[in-house]
Amino acid sequence: MASVKQLIADAQKRMDASLEQVRRELTAMRTGRASLSMFDTLRVDYYGTPTPLNQVGNLTIPDPTLVTIQPWDASMLQAIEKALRQSDLDLNPQNDGKIIRVPIPQLNEERRKVFVKHAHKHAEEGRVAVRNVRRDANEHFKKLLKDHEISEDEEKQSLAEIQKLTDLHIAKIDETLKKKEAEVMEV
Repeated sequence: MASVKQLIADAQKRMDASLEQVRRELTAMRTGRASLSMFDTLRVDYYGTPTPLNQVGNLTIPDPTLVTIQPWDASMLQAIEKALRQSDLDLNPQNDGKIIRVPIPQLNEERRKVFVKHAHKHAEEGRVAVRNVRRDANEHFKKLLKDHEISEDEEKQSLAEIQKLTDLHIAKIDETLKKKEAEVMEV
């Protein structure tokens, strides 16, 4: 019986991880205003090592449409600028020799729709991950039943509990997507 509870707890932990991944992906997406989280996935070549941007310089938001990046090592200016230009953020950094200013332009309707499409893609990947966890757990329960380690009633209860967890996590992913979509489409 303990193995059933462990399987359910493990499934919940894996579903929580999938939900968190979706939240991270959507938080890192660009909207019409400056946010430091949109640089979370950006890596800079720091002497041959891909390093997160926030570990090579100080990022600040002096106003809602501008991000400034002041590297701790002045020789990193070109590498940071190059990483920003090559990223899929579609930004145009300006380097003055000491600091990099990254203006965050307002998104036009077409770009907003593209970002919403990306958000839907990330949410669908999260839903698929949650469903895969459900499938794995269900297979374990069916194997336990086949091996006579649990009764049919325990299997049905376990399958129902896994389905409740799945529905809950998919609803949370949909809610997160809905919030992000409203944020991106806000003018």
